Amino acid sequence: MLDATLKQEIQSAYSRFLSSRGLKARAAQKQMIAEIARTLGGIGVGEQGERLGERHVSVVEAGTGTGKTIAYLLATLPIARARKKRIVLSTATVSLQEQLVNKDLPEVIQHAGLDVRYQLAKGRGRYLCINKMEQHLERQGELGQMALYEDEYAEVLDADTLATYRDLMDRFVSGGWDGDRDNLADALDEGLWRPLTSDHMQCSNRRCLNFSACPFYRARDQLDSTELVVANHDLVLSDLALGGGAILPDPKDTVYVLDEGHHLPDKASGHFAFSMRLGSSQKLCQSLPKRLHGLLDEAGSAVALLDPVERIANPLREMGEILAQLEPQIQALLDAEERGPRVRFSRGLVPEVLRILCRDLTHASERVQQHMEQLVSVLREAMEGDIAEIERGLAERWYPQLGVLWGRVQQISWLARSYATPDPEGRTPTARWLSRIEHELATDIELRSAPVSAADTLRDHLWDVCFGAVVTSATLTALGRFDRLLDQLGLPADTSCVRLQSPFDHYNMGTLEVPAMSSDPGDQQAHTDEIAVYLAKQLEGIGAALVLFSSWRQMLSTLERQPESIKNRILAQGDHSRQEILRIHRERIDAGQPSVIFGLASFAEGVDLPGGYLTDVIITKLPFGVPDDPVDATMAEWIEQQGGNAFSDWAVPAASMRLTQAVGRLLRTEQDRGRVVLLDRRVVTRRYGRLLLDSLPPFRRQIDN
Repeated sequence: MLDATLKQEIQSAYSRFLSSRGLKARAAQKQMIAEIARTLGGIGVGEQGERLGERHVSVVEAGTGTGKTIAYLLATLPIARARKKRIVLSTATVSLQEQLVNKDLPEVIQHAGLDVRYQLAKGRGRYLCINKMEQHLERQGELGQMALYEDEYAEVLDADTLATYRDLMDRFVSGGWDGDRDNLADALDEGLWRPLTSDHMQCSNRRCLNFSACPFYRARDQLDSTELVVANHDLVLSDLALGGGAILPDPKDTVYVLDEGHHLPDKASGHFAFSMRLGSSQKLCQSLPKRLHGLLDEAGSAVALLDPVERIANPLREMGEILAQLEPQIQALLDAEERGPRVRFSRGLVPEVLRILCRDLTHASERVQQHMEQLVSVLREAMEGDIAEIERGLAERWYPQLGVLWGRVQQISWLARSYATPDPEGRTPTARWLSRIEHELATDIELRSAPVSAADTLRDHLWDVCFGAVVTSATLTALGRFDRLLDQLGLPADTSCVRLQSPFDHYNMGTLEVPAMSSDPGDQQAHTDEIAVYLAKQLEGIGAALVLFSSWRQMLSTLERQPESIKNRILAQGDHSRQEILRIHRERIDAGQPSVIFGLASFAEGVDLPGGYLTDVIITKLPFGVPDDPVDATMAEWIEQQGGNAFSDWAVPAASMRLTQAVGRLLRTEQDRGRVVLLDRRVVTRRYGRLLLDSLPPFRRQIDN
């Protein structure tokens, strides 16, 4: 139970914030503060500071305009401090992290009169690896970074790339840049940036000569003295996969605030997905002996390296032989597939012949891993000066290269184990499938697996070990219920869940229109034709619109059929980055020019265009999932197998969440007004349509017959 002192502290901070900002208390915001404080304040604490009891997670859906950032900060900060715990505030993306650090947190601290030490945390991939940069510049032409797959990067640095790298290094050395990618004045292409970064498999940590200047570890050191760490979901999941406390604070001493929490299930599933390309893996087995003997030659056949290099030969040969046996089996399966270049294994069940081969591949690759780990360990000791026969410089050059190779063998092992190991009885299955991958010069085959639900993983690695947690977003419910989210997250049915309505006056400020249409979305060509005609008429009189499509094909076809007068005002996804499209759109509106955005799912959430920047949201089709998505299809099979109905139990609730996110783009402030147009008559012709409409904000409805 929340004690009186903490309650008073939270109330006082909220009063100061409102008074300083000249605001009035919002009912939903007060409810959110009270709900979070009640849950976290009620957690029992043992003699060693450990959590007592299981009711330690609060789930809050807070409609747009609630002011949820203020609410969860004011509720969690005093309680975490009193319990001597730290806070990890996690969002879906790095850009949202930066908004918290640059705007929301300073605002709360200033106006609520709080003294809080906070720090932004990002993964290694956002920071320059000095060693990598030095290697590229020293070689004056060769690309030292080994790609995961051979076709990912060019083999040689051209003059422009080399000049870019030199400029970056000069800025870093002079102190003009801190090595953080997000602090570069100009965006750097992913293909240029990735070779300059490291990961935990390649990083030699304190043994690196550049450790004291390392941008990642400099930023990491600052985390140890902060009360609140701002992270993103990917970083939280990476830390948990490493056991927790490797990058972020120890989970048992942490209160997690998971903003944009509706992304967490998919992020977690993707984080524990595995893949392997067959051809690239065979090339690895062929090239690895040559690379290892190159290491031996440079090291003068050092005894410490000789034994693991010799021992790796047999299991590596076995790996190659098994991969060669897999190839005709997989080719036959793909050749027999009439619907396209992909084969999904029904219910995630791999054919017996593949399962046995992958079992053998698991054993061989794990043995290769063991010897690779031994080699990496030897090089690590050499970097510390503990092995006289191996020069430190040589060890520093080879350590990251072996780390990449070790990581690739590890990926092969993880994928093989997934294919070889049947899913536990009664648990949600793992989706498993094969795909042909087309390159400019060659074709490869990719084996993939992904859990259809991350519930068990999140339960084991997050909820069971953390001190407390808050999951929040503007959209967490599906069809007005939390059941689906709790199942996806692996939270118990009795978890404290609260749904807070947006304070906006949806009825008087917005309308939801469903025009009369003659086509059914099931007839894609007829539906696209009708959408194109409708938009050509409607967009002529609209100043600021967002048109959301469910497929690239429909979007491009519709765009092509617009008159030139409309085309000239359209910003279509793919023409620029999302941020650039939004910037140009705002610029046009500010100049009094009409502007229309054509976008797909990524524009249906996280887009904030208040006031005159957006007056019309047009949704061309209900956002049902792609029917042949391997993960969704496997989940549907499992639901049917359990006696459920995949469409009503899974597809409709998922569409409800996506639709709610999409219509949420319209009203961003209390003064906004406009309309949502839905060009899909299934909301009135199908039985589930009423459920979808009733789960939306209470706009005034205009449904044509």
